[in-house]
Amino acid sequence: MPVFLIDSSAILLIVLAAVFFLIFIFVVKYLNLYVRSLFAQAGIGVFELIGMSLRKVRPGTIVDARIRIVQAGLNTTRNDLETHYLAGGDVPKVVSALIAADRADIELNFSQAAAIDLAGRDILEAVRTSVNPKVIDCPDGSKGNRKISAVAGDGIELLASARVTVRANLQSLVGGATEETIIARVQEGILTTIGSSKSHFTVLENPDMISRQVLGKGLDANTAFEILSIDIADIDVGRNIRSQLQIDQAEADKRVAQAKAEERKAMAIAQEREMVAHTQENRAKVVAAEAEIPMAIADAFRAGNLGILDFYKFKNIQADTAMRDAISRDGGNDDSES
Repeated sequence: MPVFLIDSSAILLIVLAAVFFLIFIFVVKYLNLYVRSLFAQAGIGVFELIGMSLRKVRPGTIVDARIRIVQAGLNTTRNDLETHYLAGGDVPKVVSALIAADRADIELNFSQAAAIDLAGRDILEAVRTSVNPKVIDCPDGSKGNRKISAVAGDGIELLASARVTVRANLQSLVGGATEETIIARVQEGILTTIGSSKSHFTVLENPDMISRQVLGKGLDANTAFEILSIDIADIDVGRNIRSQLQIDQAEADKRVAQAKAEERKAMAIAQEREMVAHTQENRAKVVAAEAEIPMAIADAFRAGNLGILDFYKFKNIQADTAMRDAISRDGGNDDSES
């Protein structure tokens, strides 16, 4: 078998090349970060940078954050920054929020900021809102509602809109209710205040009454915000709800009365038809009774209880009765014609 011999000089060259390659990688990846940390007195050494890479932490992010912390004079260690990074937090945003809070003289430590960031809240935006309050429209116009509809004690509808000035409450930002809760509570307060007013004129004359009463209810409890002011931006007069309700009630009463009248009419018609049928039934009975008279007369003749003279006398009485009826009918017609 052929044997390949490698010269010792070649081995030395390979080793030197590998060493220079590692040095090149170190210079490219770590030297710049180390020099920046050194001159900024960030306190991050070479082996710490290598350890970050092994822990899958971006050294550049931690070095930049640590330099900003040191330059701002804050007390946040490298381990705190690494821990927050490994937990999935936004290290640059947390550092920016800490610096902004320190400059604005707002009490905020790293643990609070990290908790708020990990809770999914924008900690930097929260600090900015705490420094520069923002205005919330009530109701939220983006959801289609432009005015809050409330009814005063005299039945007049009022359409109101308000603007709520709030600032972030960093102490209750974790677990605190959001803007939607603030809007819902303010709407409820406006509805209650207008509804408890005896007259809509009182509300129109003193719209600031709504602001005072609503603001005094402590609507920002357990929320992520602190309400600074509630201003009634606009208030209009709507419908006369009481009159509309009275009209609707009168219309309903009218329909009920009509239904009862129709029921009574139907009952009267049914009773009338029942009486007509009863009259026809009685007439039939009379006709049946009259039909038995000749038979009774014949039986009386056969039994000898009725003579011929009696029969003719009976006929004369019938004829006299028929004549009297005819005269009375003719007399009634003459009177009507005259």
